[in-house]
Amino acid sequence: MTLPAVLLLLALLLAGSAAGITQLRLEEAARAGARALARGDGHAVVDGIVRRLAGDGASAAVSEDGEWINVTVSARVAGPLGSLIPWRLSATASARGEAPQSSAATVPFLARDGVVDFRGSVPLLGLEAAVEEVAA
Repeated sequence: MTLPAVLLLLALLLAGSAAGITQLRLEEAARAGARALARGDGHAVVDGIVRRLAGDGASAAVSEDGEWINVTVSARVAGPLGSLIPWRLSATASARGEAPQSSAATVPFLARDGVVDFRGSVPLLGLEAAVEEVAA
C-alpha cells in the first residue's frame, strides 16, 4: 500500500523539478532575447536565441512600451507528467532600447599630428577649458 504513495510522490517531485528547470530556461531565454532586441538585432535572431535556450517548443512574443522592449517567452513543461497536465509557463524580461546617439566615441577625436581637437565634439563639463589651459 505504501509503494503507490511513494511512486506518486516521486512522480510529483519529478514534475516539480521539470517545471522549475523549464522556468529557469524561460527566464534566461527572455533576458537574452530582450538584450538582443535592445542591441538592435531582428526578431529572427531573437527567435533563434529563444529556441536555443528554452527549447524548440518555446515561443516568444515581443511588445514595446515607449523606449522599453518586452520579451515574453512561454512553453509547456516537458516530462512524463507535462504531457498529461497542461502546464504552460512563461517568463517576461524588459530592456531599454539603445538609440544611436552622437557621443565622444563616434565623433572624430584626433586632428592632424596627433593633436586633440575639441571643435565639434561633445563638451565634457569643463574638460575642454582645462585641457586648453594646460596646453597653453
